[in-house]
Amino acid sequence: MEDFQLASIIVSTVRNAPVLMFAALAGLFAERSGVVDIGLEGKILASAFASAAVAYATQNPWYGILAGIGVSVALAMVQAFVSITQKGNQLVAGIAINIAMSGLTFVLAQFFFQLGGRTPDLRNARLFDVVLPGTAAVEHIPVVGWLYGHLIGGQSVLVYVAFLLLPVVHWVLYHSRFGLRLRACGENPHAADAAGVSVERTRYLAMFVAGVLCSFSGAYLTLVQSGFFLRDMSAGAGYLALTALVFGNWRPLHTVLGCLMFGLFGAIQIQLEGVDLPVVGRLPGSLIQAIPYIVTVVVLAGLMAKSVAPKAIGKPFVKSR
Repeated sequence: MEDFQLASIIVSTVRNAPVLMFAALAGLFAERSGVVDIGLEGKILASAFASAAVAYATQNPWYGILAGIGVSVALAMVQAFVSITQKGNQLVAGIAINIAMSGLTFVLAQFFFQLGGRTPDLRNARLFDVVLPGTAAVEHIPVVGWLYGHLIGGQSVLVYVAFLLLPVVHWVLYHSRFGLRLRACGENPHAADAAGVSVERTRYLAMFVAGVLCSFSGAYLTLVQSGFFLRDMSAGAGYLALTALVFGNWRPLHTVLGCLMFGLFGAIQIQLEGVDLPVVGRLPGSLIQAIPYIVTVVVLAGLMAKSVAPKAIGKPFVKSR
């Protein structure tokens, strides 16, 4: 029974992490360019609703993913216009998106589907798990069968995309011309401008990439995890992703490790529900649900002072004359 629970925790960790990984890597691009992306939560919700609604209407999850990308990128461009072109307060712009999307997605879901602010079950319009070749042949082999059939295999295609993004993002950030310009704009935009780099253009591109990546978080919530859209179903995932950024010191590998850490605590939370623990007995459900957020507070309290953010983050760039 203990082995089964441990296996369940590991698999659940892998399945919980992509929601945070996509959002955290999206925030990584935005914030390394110098734009605070507090609006991750709103973009996750908007793309989740768009993905679920379009997938249900077309009975095709890939159309749902495309719709989620379109909505998330549109919001990212609005946020970029306010933060970059208009030199507005980046925190206020992000919070406004979060508040607006929390209400708007509920209203639209109620208007279109009349189900109390949720969409119908997607059923065949969901993204189903990938069964790797030879799974049946190794299924009964101890350890190997579980690893191949349930950990490496048996996952949605978006899970594989999330983990494959890590080396891609690392290469883009540290070994490409765009990554060099991105980091320069986040550290010293005036020096980048003097070197002939368009700071505004680079930041707009970063926000575009952030919008695309963040849309996968929303699509994963509805097309893989739940199979429908529900009001505020992101449950703070955007803020947890920002915490993972702080934990990872705005570096891809460490940020993903932070996401896996939160995914682990989410998996433990599920395992603890209804279980009688030694000495303390059965924990209240509200306390169990608070575990990821308690961990967030502890992480922020312990690491915020040690983390070094990009020097120009949150500061509108005004071109020198």
